[in-house]
Amino acid sequence: MIEEQIKKANIEAMKNKDTIARGFYSVLLNKILLEKIAKGDRNTLLPDADVSNIIQKVIKELNDEKANYEKVGNVEEVANLNKQIEIASTYLPKMLTKEEIKEIICSLNDKSVPTVMKHFKANYNGKVDMRIVQEVLKEVQ
Repeated sequence: MIEEQIKKANIEAMKNKDTIARGFYSVLLNKILLEKIAKGDRNTLLPDADVSNIIQKVIKELNDEKANYEKVGNVEEVANLNKQIEIASTYLPKMLTKEEIKEIICSLNDKSVPTVMKHFKANYNGKVDMRIVQEVLKEVQ
């Protein structure tokens, strides 16, 4: 489970006194805890797909923050954010490429938008960016 790996990595970051990684893991673990609270069960591990979705959101937030620091020329903060993005990316499963998405869409009998989106949400949650699915679907239709 990804959540367990993140907890172990957090402990390692504390032992190694890696403040950048430690800060990242703290934010990520808090977001995971908030999701557990929202689901009503703090004591069970989240499914990997849910953790992957949280990590993807965190990466998006980090990229937005990095863009702002690049605008003001804060090179040190940009480097820190790049390290955090790199750490986060190690926990994501291999994402499907546009070609793989196109093959899957072409193999479906019903290529209507709701059907395709439900199929990817059910079968590839956390392994695909739904915006890319939507773009490829528009190209196929």
